Amino acid sequence: MKVGIVGAGGMAGYHYDGFVRAGAEVVAMADTDLKRAEAFGKSRGITRFYPSLTEMIAGEPGLDAVSIITPNKFHKPLVIEALNKGKHVYCEKPPALNASEMAEMAEAAKKSGKHLIFDLNNRARPESQAMIRFIREGIVGKINSAQAYWIRRTGIPGFGSWFTNKAVSGGGALLDLPHMLDLAMYFMGYPEPDQVLGSVFYDFMDNRYYKGPWGMPDVAGGVTDVESSIHAMVTFKTGQCLMVRSSWAEMNEREIVSVTFQGQKAGGMVERLFERDGLDDTSIDRCLLFREEFGHQTDLKVKIEKDESMGRINMAVNFIEAIEGKAAPYNTPHEALILMKVIDGIYASAETKQAVKIT
Repeated sequence: MKVGIVGAGGMAGYHYDGFVRAGAEVVAMADTDLKRAEAFGKSRGITRFYPSLTEMIAGEPGLDAVSIITPNKFHKPLVIEALNKGKHVYCEKPPALNASEMAEMAEAAKKSGKHLIFDLNNRARPESQAMIRFIREGIVGKINSAQAYWIRRTGIPGFGSWFTNKAVSGGGALLDLPHMLDLAMYFMGYPEPDQVLGSVFYDFMDNRYYKGPWGMPDVAGGVTDVESSIHAMVTFKTGQCLMVRSSWAEMNEREIVSVTFQGQKAGGMVERLFERDGLDDTSIDRCLLFREEFGHQTDLKVKIEKDESMGRINMAVNFIEAIEGKAAPYNTPHEALILMKVIDGIYASAETKQAVKIT
């Protein structure tokens, strides 16, 4: 399996490590900044570099798959180009700027017959895979309700960078942190959404003390027009419901990344608590089931080996194994389309200040 990576950004290392762990070979890299691509690739044995996806595909006729690691605005055109050229595609989150774009990507994947998988990496965390096994074995029963939180106290990426420019990113905290929304719906069986009621806030987007720790440089005179936090309630055609809270900057004790749910047989929680915002090596992970057994309320603590990559490497492994027929893909274009419809609905509800029907 020969893979080419587009974009030498911060996630490239996880993509590379996962592909190699799965037995694939990363043969080329494309980036508009060739020096950055070379700095990343040469230490990993990559020797061929291109300024664009188009040139990489032309120069690498044996390429089987492409990995897209670019600002959100470029996901749709690059994904569709690669699919139309007969390549399997692994793309960073969020899937697209909106549901309309995602629908085009899903159609291109269907026509090509190739895999299109997104780096919704929290599905691939050991805790999440342990929990989904309990759910699929019938231990939990139907999940009636869930709460999806990714809360940061100080987590705004570089001020004026592409992350804070809506034209390039599509949105702020909600688009950047769709993982718990996705994970909750994954646990719930990805039901069809019905309505959403949401609110969006922009507090602290002009306060440099709320910047995250990832080293994203500020851009003097850059655009900062995206939200710092969202709160929403989603109902589904199945009768299930979901509360969502995502924030880059919001008053909270610490960073919390969690899904809690209430099922007809048991409840559960997958949680990562951070001692310091954004630093995975400071995290505390928990995977819990809440049950009644023989008249007693019991808590089952599932012991899982810690994964500081938060499933990012495992997700890239799954992409290769799905192509090879060794594993089912952790996510599908259909699910990505539902995810983007819910995200669109949250933004639309916040703008109209009323509940929005999702179609």
